[in-house]
Amino acid sequence: MIELRQVTKRFGERLAVDDLSLRVPAGEIFGLLGHNGAGKSTAIGMMLGQVWPTAGRVLVCGHDVTRQRRLALRKVGAIFETPAFYDYLSGWRNLEIFSSYTARTAPQRIREVIDWVGLTGREHTKVKTYSHGMRARLALAQALLPKPELLILDEPGDGLDPEGIHEMRQTIRRLRDELGLTLLLSSHLLNEVEQLCTRILVIRQGRRVFEGALTEVKQAGNVVRVEVGDFAAAAALLRECGLITGAGEGGLLTLAAGVDTAQVVKRLVELGMPIYQVVRQEQNLEDFYLSLMKQDVGAPAPDHVR
Repeated sequence: MIELRQVTKRFGERLAVDDLSLRVPAGEIFGLLGHNGAGKSTAIGMMLGQVWPTAGRVLVCGHDVTRQRRLALRKVGAIFETPAFYDYLSGWRNLEIFSSYTARTAPQRIREVIDWVGLTGREHTKVKTYSHGMRARLALAQALLPKPELLILDEPGDGLDPEGIHEMRQTIRRLRDELGLTLLLSSHLLNEVEQLCTRILVIRQGRRVFEGALTEVKQAGNVVRVEVGDFAAAAALLRECGLITGAGEGGLLTLAAGVDTAQVVKRLVELGMPIYQVVRQEQNLEDFYLSLMKQDVGAPAPDHVR
């Protein structure tokens, strides 16, 4: 549904996106992650034909956005940047106006999306009376008007309270499960990304630093918890051997790069240390993301994402 092929974007001397490639298959909820200024909004802008790439190709729904923008975006809905509405008009009238910018939408379709996002009963109320959560639903209704096959959501949970975030999460799942949409989700709410997405791309200073399944993220941890006769002594010896880089409370050891659990067990046995338990700790997305942000900017990406 989305494919970026070695895309670069410069704004004058500033390099916003650097040789970025990604692929979002149909039926997936794909997460796009990165700090403010990492290049996420520029990448999304290129997907929506609002920003032209300096180099590379951007394909959406099988069409080149720069050459066939209308065809590429015909089945695409989006919530990009902060949605703006006419506050003195009703939610229904806002949807009528926005749909007229592209192709006038039948009242029946407007009714369908209003019912689907849960705004029934408030559609004829002025938008200035809407809560933040209701505005988020109205933005989603607008994105759903053209019956999209692909939905691009930029910070859909921004500013929502915990209940609103929960509702948005359930809605995103329904979009895929009930309507069969493919979704690209850009968010700073890592816990939500972890619960929703099947695959993620992490970018830093315009460059890809990781792309893969969330199952890979959980398996990529280099921390193990060990129970041995003398933890302090075992940690000191393993550090001397170069097998670990750190030790913490609760028997946690941080393995050196390239070291696996079997090597630790083997060395402890050779040292005559009684071993009661060795368990690899599964890391969450937040731990993984923060570890990527701490890497040297010039450090190469892991082999499987080059």
